[in-house]
Amino acid sequence: MEHSSSRQSSTVGVQIRYGSHESLRLRERSFAFTDQRPPQYSWNPSPTEEGREESTGKLLQDLRELPMPMALKKAIRQVRQMKVPIISSWQSWKKSKAKAMKRFLEVVGEAMAYIAPWRRTLHQIGGHFGGGVQSYFLFLQFLVVLNFLSCLLIAGFVLTPSIVLQSSSYVNSSNIQTIPGKSECMDYSHSPQSLFVFYQYFLDLLSGTGFMEYSYLFYGFYNNTVLVSMEFSYNIPLAYLLTAVFYLIFCLICIVFRMGAVVRIAVKTGGGAVGGYSRMVFTGWDFGLQGNRAVRLKRNNIRYQLQVDLEDERLKQHAASLTLAQIVGLYSLRAFLNLVVLGLNGGAFYAIFRATQFSQSNSGGTFLDLLVEYLPSIVITAANFVVPFLCDQIALLERHTPSTTVIMALLRAVFLRLASLAVLLFTLWSGITCSGNLQSPYCNICDYNHKQYPCWETRVGQEMYKLAIFDFISVVAVMILVEFPRRIIVDNCSCKLTQFVGRQAFVVPQNVLGLVYAQTVVWIGALFCPLLPVVNTIKFIIIFYLRKITLFHNCRPADRTFRSSSSNFFFFLVLLLGWILASITLIYSVAEIQPSMGCGPFRSLNMMWTVVPNSLLTLSDSTKRFMYFIGSQAFSVPLFIFLW
Repeated sequence: MEHSSSRQSSTVGVQIRYGSHESLRLRERSFAFTDQRPPQYSWNPSPTEEGREESTGKLLQDLRELPMPMALKKAIRQVRQMKVPIISSWQSWKKSKAKAMKRFLEVVGEAMAYIAPWRRTLHQIGGHFGGGVQSYFLFLQFLVVLNFLSCLLIAGFVLTPSIVLQSSSYVNSSNIQTIPGKSECMDYSHSPQSLFVFYQYFLDLLSGTGFMEYSYLFYGFYNNTVLVSMEFSYNIPLAYLLTAVFYLIFCLICIVFRMGAVVRIAVKTGGGAVGGYSRMVFTGWDFGLQGNRAVRLKRNNIRYQLQVDLEDERLKQHAASLTLAQIVGLYSLRAFLNLVVLGLNGGAFYAIFRATQFSQSNSGGTFLDLLVEYLPSIVITAANFVVPFLCDQIALLERHTPSTTVIMALLRAVFLRLASLAVLLFTLWSGITCSGNLQSPYCNICDYNHKQYPCWETRVGQEMYKLAIFDFISVVAVMILVEFPRRIIVDNCSCKLTQFVGRQAFVVPQNVLGLVYAQTVVWIGALFCPLLPVVNTIKFIIIFYLRKITLFHNCRPADRTFRSSSSNFFFFLVLLLGWILASITLIYSVAEIQPSMGCGPFRSLNMMWTVVPNSLLTLSDSTKRFMYFIGSQAFSVPLFIFLW
């Protein structure tokens, strides 16, 4: 009996060490199915350390994939770990430092995720209203961080040096020489009126005139000063221009990297419902959740994702069952509705053009004049509200899937928003440059319309400032005067009309386009109103909290949600289109239009960009060669490819 028991124990030991007959058969069957041979495990040391590490990693990977008992896997791993390879001190130090760096990066990533603003609020929004609404607040969070970092850039290179140089004794200002026949081009009043009525400060704060115009907020206040000393020199005009350029480049890099992260997430998740059901059912749950509240929020988030997938599948099946005649009728209807949308956009553009022309030719210091100055902003805001609302009603007749409907609404709204700004800029350009006719009586002396625009850069900055302020005022006014009263009436009135209207749903496309519109205004006005990113940062922070309050108190979950993984990319694509519009405006203003001769840091130059080659002439030969290489195709083309 002892002999049989010992034989049985040895048999068990062999089975634990090498695997039972059934497990070996299962392993061979699995590799036969995948047309692969089972790995031959041998624990002979590899000839090199690289080979040993590669074989160890391959062995561990194979152990995870094989259908073997856990006890057998542990036994094989223990036997493998007993053979400790002999490595040099340099390799040991390098390996330990690599592990330490990996742990450090993981800790930094966890810390950054923990200190990210509004982290808990974003999880709460996603659980109550789904990933679509959550994507809006994530987008707003990204813009807040982007604007804050941009504020540091502008404050470090433009604002702080300008303040310091005001009291420096080493400051050298370029003499403003009166050009024969162009003395009137130098006229620009730098001192506001000494006496004000009590409400004039409020009007100046809203319009950017008066004491606001002669401050660090606008272009016309900055001088063409250069700090010259034995050890250090600082050129304010060059810093002013390069800061605006690098500001846009920095924003582009942030957008590109964020778009890359969104694309990677979309690719990993399939970008749609392909494999989405199994992923959400088997791997979508977070087992680290603690408390009933967190579990309820996560369950609601998954439920909203399943709702979107099922709605898409239902509409796809309905579209597949249509006959040829129904398909032709559907596409004909969609073509007609698109023509109607284009007609609405054309009417809005003409109204903006006429309102801007009227506003530029009438200005003053009364409340009525303030309304006239805000007329372009009022028309643009009204068009951005009415036209998208009509387009949304039209989109209901097109019978797209929820995700496609969101994308179509997004594209139409972005076309309207960006084209509205383009029409405003075109109207300002036609007034500043006399529609490109420099031989006009208004432009033949100063090469720009000095009579109506003595400091045209400040005037453009004021227009962008008023757009930003009025956009904020309209957002707050809608929340206070529309959303809260609607919720109160719906909750306290039981008539059929109010119950049919119900609480409002949070419309993600329109809100996202509002953010893109506000950010595009800031990018366009950054050259003419350097502190506009500071104003926009404060504005976005206030909007975040206001949107959060109205979301939980006044809004209900949308009847038709959409898949955030496929729509986040379009949000950043739209933001990139706004960046392109702002970049075109910056390049044209810097390289084509004559700077104002009586204000700003470029008052003595023919073009703003002239300050760059003039500054390069003062550098050393090696620095010149390096700067020329930076601006050559040998550097710009690889940089462009890298960004893509």
